[in-house]
Amino acid sequence: MRVDLLTREYPPHVYGGAGVHVQALAEHLRNLVDLRVHCFGPADTDPSIQAHAVPSDLATANPSLQALAVNASMSHMVAGASVVHSHTWYTNLAGRLAQQLHGIPHVVTAHSLEPLRPWKAEQLGGGYEISRFMEREALTGADRIIAVSHAMARDITEIYPGVDPERVVVVHNGVDADRYAPDLGTDALAAEGIDISRPTVVCVARISAQKGLPHLLRAARQFVPGTQLVLVAQSTDTAAQGARFARAVEGMRDSAVEVHWVSGPFPKRALIQLLSHARVFVCPSLYEPLGLVNLEAMACGTPVVATAVGGIPEAVVDGETGYLVPLRAATRRGDGVDEPSVLARELAARVNELLKDEATADRMGRAGRLRVLSHFSWERAAHLVADVYRAVV
Repeated sequence: MRVDLLTREYPPHVYGGAGVHVQALAEHLRNLVDLRVHCFGPADTDPSIQAHAVPSDLATANPSLQALAVNASMSHMVAGASVVHSHTWYTNLAGRLAQQLHGIPHVVTAHSLEPLRPWKAEQLGGGYEISRFMEREALTGADRIIAVSHAMARDITEIYPGVDPERVVVVHNGVDADRYAPDLGTDALAAEGIDISRPTVVCVARISAQKGLPHLLRAARQFVPGTQLVLVAQSTDTAAQGARFARAVEGMRDSAVEVHWVSGPFPKRALIQLLSHARVFVCPSLYEPLGLVNLEAMACGTPVVATAVGGIPEAVVDGETGYLVPLRAATRRGDGVDEPSVLARELAARVNELLKDEATADRMGRAGRLRVLSHFSWERAAHLVADVYRAVV
């Protein structure tokens, strides 16, 4: 069975959770199907990877128009596939066009939903309506939709009531638990200038309204004095968001917590050492269909304090592998929080509990690693996805 997988991100151009998902899933799917990958970017020497470049006359166009052009190219090149499998709105329409043009079954993995990310209008401008169209057309016509959590499955049928719930299958993300495993060395961290001799709180996130980083910085002012907060935030949705975040980090200089911002390249081994040494990992997201970074932290034996949104409660077990903080005043507008001081206070309270109680933090960290090993593997995810392919051919 030939499967053509459609994605914007693919190594070496991976910057977000969807890209990590596609890369890991593809590695395991190659053992189960004849897999060919279509991605954005310059030509690749690997014959199983077909890269599609944005036409030169659209080099400065809105990203949504660039995506439309690439989608047209992809839909043409997948002729002959048994199944097309698209990831994110950037390639969803290619799968839908291939379904109509070639009669190929179309499977969609929903990593997020555009109507629940209104802040994307700042990044895409008028292109946000185009991204919503591309997603809507694909999901309402797909033969199967794979949701990364039960919460995401519920969102799909709520936002798109024309979707038959029987066409939605839940397949949780996995984690490479051999790679993401406790590493108590410090050499890679030292090479990056990070000292973990003090209690350390870590967050790994894209600079986006979705990720709630301003709320974490507010919370950090209330952390136990002497704590170090390390923020691995290497990409931003827009230059304006990046500038606002830089100003917010600069504004933390007068706090009792030292903030170390990793904004550039960061070796994977250094990241794993950082996660392994962290007392707490924090995920302050306002919208998170599952939260792969939480699973990676848990795999490294670190307890997680996270907002109880989307699929996060399907990964983090409150009181067992960390703590969940509700968004008491959550909306689906703006930045998602009406009372940021409340969220900041509650995040800080839970983080401080673990900063003050190392034994509990260690116990929760061990429980988190065990949960990953028993529930979240890419091999399992790949077999479930292959079952979906067989169901539609």
